Amino acid sequence: MAHAAPTPGGMTGPGNTTGPSGTTGRGGFTSSPPGFTSNLPDIFDARVHRVAKVGIPVVLGLVYGYWAAANRRGGGPITGWNLLFGFVTALAFIVLCLAVAQFAPLLKRELHSLVKSGFAGAALGFLYSQTGESVLRSTALGLVTTAAVFLVFFYRYYTREDGAGNRIR
Repeated sequence: MAHAAPTPGGMTGPGNTTGPSGTTGRGGFTSSPPGFTSNLPDIFDARVHRVAKVGIPVVLGLVYGYWAAANRRGGGPITGWNLLFGFVTALAFIVLCLAVAQFAPLLKRELHSLVKSGFAGAALGFLYSQTGESVLRSTALGLVTTAAVFLVFFYRYYTREDGAGNRIR
């Protein structure tokens, strides 16, 4: 039976922290704390990660803008104002999503969790408000969503970071 020959950068681990293009860490990123290594395969190179870092928020923003515009028109005809609303909403979502993705990891785990969950709750509350429901119901839904997402993120960060914010697994 034939086996593939090992190649440099195929796996990162204690003895091999160099990626495919000579960069350190997974996918060419050096955001991991010193001494942190992963046994996960290094599937994508740094270029794919750079494209995905912007591409995923853009795609999510376009879907979000379409969803908000569809909620606002309520099954009626598509108008120019409706298209404008959808694109402005998508642009705002993209900018906020990129800002949260860039700056939230710099915060302590409590604030990191709160910023990400606040973004998710506000986004869902805004979508719900476009259906014509009351502001109080939209706010309540956003707060419930924020609390639920906060618990999930806080648990994730609390079990995978030490007190100083360094990843432990």
